[in-house]
Amino acid sequence: MTNSVSLDEQKFSLQEVLVTFTSCLSENKEVYIEHYVAGWRGLVRFMNSLGNVFGFVSKDAVNKIQILVNLLNGENGAHYVTIHSMVKYELDNNLIDLTKKGRHPESGSRTLLRLHRALRWLELFLQRLRTSTEDDKTSVMCSEAYNESLSQHHPWVIQKAASMAFYVLPGRSTFFDVMNVGTPEQVVEMLGDALPLIAQVYQITEELYAQNNLLNLP
Repeated sequence: MTNSVSLDEQKFSLQEVLVTFTSCLSENKEVYIEHYVAGWRGLVRFMNSLGNVFGFVSKDAVNKIQILVNLLNGENGAHYVTIHSMVKYELDNNLIDLTKKGRHPESGSRTLLRLHRALRWLELFLQRLRTSTEDDKTSVMCSEAYNESLSQHHPWVIQKAASMAFYVLPGRSTFFDVMNVGTPEQVVEMLGDALPLIAQVYQITEELYAQNNLLNLP
């Protein structure tokens, strides 16, 4: 069974995230929710290791992770093994509010969509970080990634708060240090291994949601 979410004091490990996302896909390219959640736990540790700057995302992510864990461990947990099985089950049983908020604000499909959007932002940011130089500003990289992805789903007040938070981001070397990998060259190499896996999980989820017209759930 998947453990409930706690205030995890473990240090972030890029290696752990790499292993987790490697385990995310089944042989027929379905995404296991248990491993997806585990990957997100690692990403939350990454954000939290940098202080409160990413709190507007990490706090919401912890809440969303817990909802998915509860569904996975609940009486209908057999339907929540993969994202594909979850979407099918919830659509077949009218458990998703498709056009406006209603009786199912914590459906698995809506909950995971919020994590899915945030995953794209982190993927884009980490990709920029991987190809950056010491002189590149993390605030610019993070803002660009946010504007290309997550910002379109946030109200103006959150966009403004995020923009201000990015200005106080630490430098590239601090990000590399918190990844607990080794030298900058080793960090770049491991990001090169991890990011394609994260991108593949994102793309499979994106296509599934698009096929079922779920990308704009309220």
